[in-house]
Amino acid sequence: MTTLTKSDNPRSPIAPASGRKASAKHILIVVDDSDQSMRAVQYVGSLLRETQDVNVMLFHVLNPMPRELMEHGGSEDPTVEDHLGEQLRKDQEEWVRTEGAVEYPILVKALERLGQTGFPIDRATLKFGHERDIADTIVDEARAGGYGTIVVTRQTPSGTKRLFGGGVTDRLLRDLPDLALWVLG
Repeated sequence: MTTLTKSDNPRSPIAPASGRKASAKHILIVVDDSDQSMRAVQYVGSLLRETQDVNVMLFHVLNPMPRELMEHGGSEDPTVEDHLGEQLRKDQEEWVRTEGAVEYPILVKALERLGQTGFPIDRATLKFGHERDIADTIVDEARAGGYGTIVVTRQTPSGTKRLFGGGVTDRLLRDLPDLALWVLG
């Protein structure tokens, strides 16, 4: 395990997007369907199962939305523009629902693994994020949720460095300097 922080100053940061105070006992675990991810969940559960007041968010980032759902062609007619925008939002929501249903078993598996460690699953919640950029998605969730610690793994099942091959670690450290980042491999 590698724990990364920008500084060792004990601080009690405010999550900027939410105004919510970050807490070391509020942990965001980014999960995928890899063995490394399940081992990370198991590690955190085993390590913290006896620690009071620790809450865990199991967070899975969905695949990128198809390009055709990113924007509509537009129109000079404001009524048509409004209709196209509303239809696009509906299509995006439907895609997220469908993709979420396909990906939901990943979160269930992570929750089961967490429970097997003896960690109280009533202190765990499940959530999807939408990937436009994986680092931005994690940063947005960390800020909105007031997490004090983010747990991620190094690789995806294919062995590609999806999370940490393109400077994502650096971006998380830069954008969330007051949070602990656990990089598990």
